[in-house]
Amino acid sequence: MDHTLEPDAKINIDALTRLLEVSHTPVREALARLESDGLVIKLPLRGYSISPLLTRKEFEDLYELRLLLEPPSARRAAEAMTPEGRRALQEEMTSCEEAPSGSHYEDYKAVTAHDARLHDLIMALAGNDAIRLALERTHSHLHLFRLHYGSPIGSRALEEHQAIVTALVAGDPAEAESTMRAHLERARDRLSAAFE
Repeated sequence: MDHTLEPDAKINIDALTRLLEVSHTPVREALARLESDGLVIKLPLRGYSISPLLTRKEFEDLYELRLLLEPPSARRAAEAMTPEGRRALQEEMTSCEEAPSGSHYEDYKAVTAHDARLHDLIMALAGNDAIRLALERTHSHLHLFRLHYGSPIGSRALEEHQAIVTALVAGDPAEAESTMRAHLERARDRLSAAFE
């Protein structure tokens, strides 16, 4: 995540087992999980390597998908809002109240985890498991973080998250859809700088 291992770099399993002081089994299990998340690639007879960063086309496709699915889902979540849903949203917002000041992954992973949890919670509240699963399978938060690693965009994202949550908690479907769309469009514009 922090580019200590560069995209496309080959992974030496023996070196990892020595570095981590563990056997091959947990390293291979971890690599299999990272492969399912799209963060490493297993090549036949060649082992594992770090997955490449998203291309511009993959990035644009990902945001097109998110813009098709997430704003209407935010609308549905607002329409179906319950007291439990309001509580869950407010609790999630308190889990990451400010953006980190550092630029290392250890500093930034709380914001990345919050971002993934909040978007997933909204999809859960919308009640469409097929959409939720489709978005989960893209692992978009992991791949987007890798693109903008170390850039100071967390505070803007948190402000936008608060606007979305405010609309959802108020049970305002039109505002929930609008603020989600604006958030995704702004995030897309911020992150597109990675390709310039």
